Amino acid sequence: MTDFEFQIDNFMLYCTSRNLAKKTLASYEQSLKLLAAYLQNQFVITEVLKVQSGHIRNYIKYIQERGKYSVVTNEASINKNFPHNRSDYNKQVSTVTVANYVRNIKVFFNWLYDTEREITKNPCEKIENPKVQRKIKKMLAPEDIKRVLNQFDTSKFHDYRNSVITLTLLDTGMRIGECLALMPEHIDFKHKSILITNPKNKQQRFVYFSPKLGLELRSWLKYHDRYSNSPYVFPTTRGTQLDIRNFEKALREAGKRVNIDIHPHQLRNNSAKYYILNGGDWFTLSKILGHSSVEVTQKAYLDFTDEEVGRKYQKHSPLSNLDI
Repeated sequence: MTDFEFQIDNFMLYCTSRNLAKKTLASYEQSLKLLAAYLQNQFVITEVLKVQSGHIRNYIKYIQERGKYSVVTNEASINKNFPHNRSDYNKQVSTVTVANYVRNIKVFFNWLYDTEREITKNPCEKIENPKVQRKIKKMLAPEDIKRVLNQFDTSKFHDYRNSVITLTLLDTGMRIGECLALMPEHIDFKHKSILITNPKNKQQRFVYFSPKLGLELRSWLKYHDRYSNSPYVFPTTRGTQLDIRNFEKALREAGKRVNIDIHPHQLRNNSAKYYILNGGDWFTLSKILGHSSVEVTQKAYLDFTDEEVGRKYQKHSPLSNLDI
């Protein structure tokens, strides 16, 4: 094991101890192992102390020029995953992906420099993040949401569950992981609120639901109690906690059947946008979404299309609301 590989393993242990999401851990590990392989092959560097800013810049340029899935950390995975068969194989890596790689590498070297004191100079200190032009995510129309919901056969346990999960994400704006970890005692029907606990820092916040969702949740819990002893509000048919990927797959497939591209985070995004378009304020939305500041919320959701801005203006236009 090289020094670089040892430090990656050490960093992953540190991240695991902080209860980071599995998706985040996988992203860190993949980014760093690809970097380690590149530095060893191109510059014969196997120690973190020898990495300089020029090496990082060379790697960023390499990522931008190489094709998708053309490099792997484990050659044996090629015979298992068959990347050559993918329709996007060898296509240009997106700016968003490059930015994610750079962010992960920066987190690693910041940790080596600030926390572990393993390096005396941070090679990422002067590295700039690639400029990412955000794509405007168009909102799902009410008709689109209805068409997706109609794909779920609510006479079946798993379909009924998936339908109520979809409504819950849309109405509350909570994250899918937070939703699937819910237990009945977290729901306060009197105050129409749900207590969310962040698994990373144990901080708590409330999200709120409409009377309409309240009725849906009550009906679902009665049905749930008839057929399951699970402590989770939205369990698998076996009573275990539902995996995020399984719900993502079910939602995407329901959308595909009616030619609508839909995923769980899109429901959170739409929840936030509909809240603002319906006259809600940024400060309250930031609290509900669990963001660290209003600026973070605005940066994440201030990408309305011209059509959406026009709709909001028509609702709140000065002349329409003045008695003159």
